[in-house]
Amino acid sequence: MSGGDRFPTTRFTVLLRSGSKDTSVRRDAFEEIISAYWKPVYKYIRLKWRVTREEAEDLVQAFFALAFEKGYFARYEQEKARFRTYILRCLKGFLSKENRNARRLKRGGDAIHLSLDFETAEGEILERNLAVDFDADEIFYQEWVKHILGLAAEDLRRKYDLAGKTVHWEIFKRYDLESDDSDRPKYDDLARQLELPVTQVTNFLAAARREFRALLLARVRAATNSEKEFVAESERLFKAVIR
Repeated sequence: MSGGDRFPTTRFTVLLRSGSKDTSVRRDAFEEIISAYWKPVYKYIRLKWRVTREEAEDLVQAFFALAFEKGYFARYEQEKARFRTYILRCLKGFLSKENRNARRLKRGGDAIHLSLDFETAEGEILERNLAVDFDADEIFYQEWVKHILGLAAEDLRRKYDLAGKTVHWEIFKRYDLESDDSDRPKYDDLARQLELPVTQVTNFLAAARREFRALLLARVRAATNSEKEFVAESERLFKAVIR
């Protein structure tokens, strides 16, 4: 996704580009799709299919490589389902067939090359304490939300680094990212630690929250295919995460 203040490309436009005859255009579009969905795909495979870490990594690579080669995402019809639902359906079909040819797919020529942080994804799985029976589809959604939130937070960190607003980021990180309702620091404590007036702490936090919300909505818009889906996903997400 492009930086700066340019309004993000909608997912449907990305999907159109994923079907381009220009390999570089298709690859760029796929990288945008993968950035929002690779981690939920990996965790779904690990938790639902109970495969080893190495097998899950191979399957993630193979799934997206096959999707790139066969143009799966370019065939998506937005009026039939949400794009997230469509990806999960494609993944289930891929896994149920256990396509050995896809798992051994050679990544040469026009194939897409993935460089993904499986180490972090695996660590997040180990932190979870899931019951034997769980709703795998809901887990996929939860992990998608978590990943989108993480991407938006990283967008904010980079934006504030470039703008020299490291104090804004530090307040937001300590108050909203590193704490919850049970151990959230007091404004007085943050002011004392950062040597700022309390009013400045509250103002900086409010500004950071506005920036984060805008960046989060941009990420959601880039991961949905229509205005209707964008509104529905945003409403569901904010009900769950905005205090």
